[in-house]
Amino acid sequence: MSTVMVVEDSVTQREMISNLLKDSGLHVTVASDGVEALEQVQKHCPDLVVLDIVMPRMNGYELCRRLKSDLKTQNIAVVMCSSKGEEFDRYWGMKQGADAYIAKPFQPTELVGTVKQLLRG
Repeated sequence: MSTVMVVEDSVTQREMISNLLKDSGLHVTVASDGVEALEQVQKHCPDLVVLDIVMPRMNGYELCRRLKSDLKTQNIAVVMCSSKGEEFDRYWGMKQGADAYIAKPFQPTELVGTVKQLLRG
């Protein structure tokens, strides 16, 4: 079973995204910001990370850059999921190394479909 880490500072959003992914048959871990996510990734490497951009301590752009620049974590797929939906935000997210960018609010099928597609490789 694939493991997906949801990194989101909003409890409501984190639970909604986690439940959506669990219901589609995935194992889900959570972190409330980029610093916590990095600590968890060192212990248990997920197959994919769904991350928000605007978070305390370390934002999603920084977390994505760190994951993609580390040899141990560079192959983790990253889906940025943010309310920052402008074209520039999408461009900047992909420039940091994200494999996909989904703007909130999103359709549940869009998120689950994107995650499953990336996990299949």
